[in-house]
Amino acid sequence: MRVIIAEDEVLLREGIARILGDEGYEVVALAGSHDDLIGKVAAHRPELVVTDIRMPPSFTDEGLAAARQIRRAHPGTRIVVLSQHVDTAGAADLLADGADGVGYLLKRRVMNLDEFLDSVRRVAAGGSAIDPEVISAMVRREVRDNRDSGGDTALASLTPRRVEVLELMAQGYSNARIARQLVVTEKAVARSIALIFQTLGLPPDPDEHRRVIAVIRYLNGRATSAG
Repeated sequence: MRVIIAEDEVLLREGIARILGDEGYEVVALAGSHDDLIGKVAAHRPELVVTDIRMPPSFTDEGLAAARQIRRAHPGTRIVVLSQHVDTAGAADLLADGADGVGYLLKRRVMNLDEFLDSVRRVAAGGSAIDPEVISAMVRREVRDNRDSGGDTALASLTPRRVEVLELMAQGYSNARIARQLVVTEKAVARSIALIFQTLGLPPDPDEHRRVIAVIRYLNGRATSAG
C-alpha cells in the first residue's frame, strides 16, 4: 500500500516512515505542510495518508482541512489523523464525511507500536480507528450537553452505567471485554446494549465494526446538528 506521511516534526515524520516501511508499506512521499501534502497526494495518488492535525503555516487545523480535502478530491483514500490533544470538534469534523477508512489518534499512540500498527491496518482495510480517549470525550460531552440544555432526551436519559457501556462499545470493545472492564456478566452487558440501541433508535447489529460506526455516526450527527 502506497503511503504519504505529513508531519512538520522531522524526527516524528521519519520515525513513522521507518515504522510503516518496516511493516511493508511503501512510503512514496513525506510532507511538512498543508500545500505540500495536497500537491504530493495529487502527484502520487497514495492509498493511505497519515497526517498531523496541525502544520504550517498557522499550526491550527491544516492537517484536518487537508484530510477532508483529500477525501473529497480522491474518494477511497484512507486517512489517519494524528493529534497532540483530545479535540472532539476536530474528530466530529473529520467524521462528518463518514467514518469508513478514517483514523483519529492521539500522537502518544504512536509510541505503542502494536496499537498504532493495528489502527493503521484497520484504516487501510477500510475500517475506522478512533482514539478511545476521543470517543469517551465525545460521548460524555454529548450526554452532558443534552442533559444541561434539555436537548436530546434520548442521550440525556441514559443512566451513568449505560454511558460507560456506550463509551466502551464505541471504542470497539466486544461484549466480553466490556463485561471484564465493568466486572459484570456478558448477559448484563448485552441487556444494557440492547436498551442503549433502543433508547438511541439504533438497530442492533452483530457486526462489531458496524456497531461502532453506528454509534460514532449518531454522536457525530448530534454534534453537527447541535452546532
